[in-house]
Amino acid sequence: MNAPRSVTLLVRMVEGAGIALDSLRSNKVRAALTILGVAIGVTVVIAMASAITGINRSITSILETAGPKTFYVLRYFRGGLHISDGSDELSPWRRMPEISVEEAELLRNLPAVRDVNVAEYTEGPVSYEDVNLSEVKIAGFGWTWPQVNGGDILAGRNFTAIEYAAGARVAVINDKLAQSLFPGLDPVGKRIKIYGQPFEVVGLHAEAASLFSDAGEPRLAIPHTTFRKVADYWAGWMEIAVVPTESATVAEAQDQVTAALRSRRGLRPGDDNNFALVTSDRVLEAFNNITAGFFVAMIALSSVGLMVGGVGVVAIMMISVTERTREIGVRKALGATRGEIMFQFLVEAATLTLVGCLIGMALGAGVAWGVRSFTPVPASVPLISVVAAVAASILTGVLFGLYPANKASKLDPVEALRYE
Repeated sequence: MNAPRSVTLLVRMVEGAGIALDSLRSNKVRAALTILGVAIGVTVVIAMASAITGINRSITSILETAGPKTFYVLRYFRGGLHISDGSDELSPWRRMPEISVEEAELLRNLPAVRDVNVAEYTEGPVSYEDVNLSEVKIAGFGWTWPQVNGGDILAGRNFTAIEYAAGARVAVINDKLAQSLFPGLDPVGKRIKIYGQPFEVVGLHAEAASLFSDAGEPRLAIPHTTFRKVADYWAGWMEIAVVPTESATVAEAQDQVTAALRSRRGLRPGDDNNFALVTSDRVLEAFNNITAGFFVAMIALSSVGLMVGGVGVVAIMMISVTERTREIGVRKALGATRGEIMFQFLVEAATLTLVGCLIGMALGAGVAWGVRSFTPVPASVPLISVVAAVAASILTGVLFGLYPANKASKLDPVEALRYE
């Protein structure tokens, strides 16, 4: 009784894989080139795909935290990567007027707008007694920023509208900064120095990540009026976060914001907007444009590694064909067909590249673990990258193994049996 075709095929595959592994053990140096090339290519795929997946999850989480209806008014926004040499032609933001505090107050009074927050950012020195931090994230905010940006005041309070109007030197710090400046102490009421100027800490904030900030770093917020007096910052890039009312849609709020700004800036019906409205969808689109470039680089780098591995496959399989010429002759004399001989050698070639793939996946997973452990990026290996890596490595083995397999299948059994 003949065995089913599927069982016979499985036996041949196991036999071919076993022969390939024996070849690896007996010819370690010769097989190293094949395995190394494929491993490098697969490592690049797994590592970059893991990092991009982690960044994508972070961006999505930040957008969800910021609120699905919140959008931003910016001086200029364009998604993707672009290069500027400083000229007016390649620096279109030069033609855009700066966003002003007066415009923010105008938007605050629109029917479809619940609240707005002005914001500018920089990095600067912050100190408390003998503790000196050289680059702390400093934000200049309006007094309603906790309602717009989210998060919780854990202790103390936020600065008030009166303190904002007076340019008071008060600060709300986040929990990360409190751990650095006042380990084990209550920060409220302490006097710190920002740019060498004394400030009183009035509140401790557990920060929620927002679209343009990172909750995982030491940060503090001061009144925007004070920020402009004491901070060393790149002027002209103030932004406005806009939160629509519960009854208004994002589109309605955007229409009112657009109409108000165009009217204030004296734009005619045919003029383009000289400001930008940025929603979650636009941020995700910009992010996708950026990551598309990384995917191209990933494919290019992995292709080089797979090509190196493919060349190794040709070399090692040609040597294998030569060494096993008599064996091929015996198999043909016993009735093995050309297809069976080709299949065996193709399985061997695919096994070689698959071993390199497994090593590459292990290395890539290690890189993803390192990124996840030592950076804020929650890198994780996506299943699609594993499937793609396995498929690409097997395909590389089959394609580059075709020539040696074809040569083995065409050997004349009589001549092969005479081979010494």
